[in-house]
Amino acid sequence: MPACPDPVLPDYGGACIDGVVPALLERRPAPREWLPSPAAEARQIVLLTIDGLGWEQLEQRARLAPAMTAMVGRAITTVVPSTTATALTSLTTGEPPARHGVVGYRVRVAGNEVLNVLRWRTPSGDVRTSIPPDQFQSIQPFDGSRPPVVTKAEFGETGFTGAHLSGVRLYGWRVPSTIVTTVRSLVRDGEPFVYAYYDGIDKVAHEFGIGEHYDDELVATDRLVAELAGVLPAGAALVVTSDHGQVDVGDRVVALDDEVMELSTLLSGEGRFRWLHARPGMQDRLVKAAREAHGEQAWVRTREEATEEGWFGGELSPDAAARLGDVVLAPCEPVAFLDPADVGEIKLRSRHGSLTSAEMRVPLLAVAG
Repeated sequence: MPACPDPVLPDYGGACIDGVVPALLERRPAPREWLPSPAAEARQIVLLTIDGLGWEQLEQRARLAPAMTAMVGRAITTVVPSTTATALTSLTTGEPPARHGVVGYRVRVAGNEVLNVLRWRTPSGDVRTSIPPDQFQSIQPFDGSRPPVVTKAEFGETGFTGAHLSGVRLYGWRVPSTIVTTVRSLVRDGEPFVYAYYDGIDKVAHEFGIGEHYDDELVATDRLVAELAGVLPAGAALVVTSDHGQVDVGDRVVALDDEVMELSTLLSGEGRFRWLHARPGMQDRLVKAAREAHGEQAWVRTREEATEEGWFGGELSPDAAARLGDVVLAPCEPVAFLDPADVGEIKLRSRHGSLTSAEMRVPLLAVAG
C-alpha cells in the first residue's frame, strides 16, 4: 500500500470557511477574490449552511442539483478536523480552531473525561452546568451583531448552540419549508444578514452512505436552495456553503494496533480523526508504534507536528491544547479507527474529520435575488 499523499490543508483567513462570515460582514478588508460576486454586491445576505455537502460530491452529481450548479462560486476549504462541531464554530466566529478551542467532536475535559460536543455530555451525563458552553467557547459569533439564525428547533437549548451561537436571535424550524417561510419574512423585514442551517445531507450520508438515498436528498436540498433564492428580493443574495464533505467508509472500521492501545490511556476525537492520549513518558514510543502499524492508512502526527504544519490555524490556545491528545491518526484511506468506548460510531456509513480532498473541499456559491 503506498504512503499517504500530502494532506489538504485549510486556507485559514482566506478561501476557508473561517473567512466567509468576516468577508460577508466586511470585518476584514483583505482581498476577497474568492467571494462570489453576487455576495460581494448584495445589500442583504442569506447564508445557508448545508451540513455535509462536499464540493466533490456536488460536482459528481451536478445534474441532480441544477439550482446550485447554476450559482456563481468555487470550492473553498473547511477547517481541521473537518467535523461539524469545529467547522461550524469557525464559520460563525470567523476564527480558526486554534483560537476558538472547539477542536473536535469529542474532546478531553477535566477529570480525563471525553466531552461529546454535539450532545454536550460526558460519560457522567449532561454537563451544561459544570462546563458552561459560553465559557468553553467565549468568542462572540458573527462579530457580536446578533443576527437572526434559522436552525432546527430542537437545537435551541443545546450546549453546542450555546457554544457557537451564543447571543443570536434563534428561529426554530421543524420541517424544511419553514426555513423558506422564516427567511422570506426576515428579509422582507429588512434584516441585512440571515444565517440558516440545514442538516439533511449529513444525516442521510451517515445513515445510508453515498448512494441512492444521498442522491435523492441532494435533489430535495437543491429544491430548498431554489425556493430560498426565489423568495429573495432584488439587492439580496443567497450564499451557500458547507462545513465538510464525506467519505463512504461503510464497514471498513479498523481496530487500533494492540501496542498502540497499550501505550494509550484514552482515545478521543472520532473515527476519521482519532486522538491517542499517551501514557506518561510514552509519547515517542506511541507515535512510533502508530506510524509502524497505521502509517499507510493515515497521516500520523504528534500534536506539535500538526500544529506546526498549520492544521489548526496557528498556535494552540492553552484550552485548545489541553483538549487534544498527543498523537492523531487522520485516515487518507476510506477507513475509520475504532474507539471501543464509542461504539455508536460503528453504525455510521459515511464519515468525515480527516484531510482528504473529499472531506476538506466545500462549496461557496451565491446567486442574486
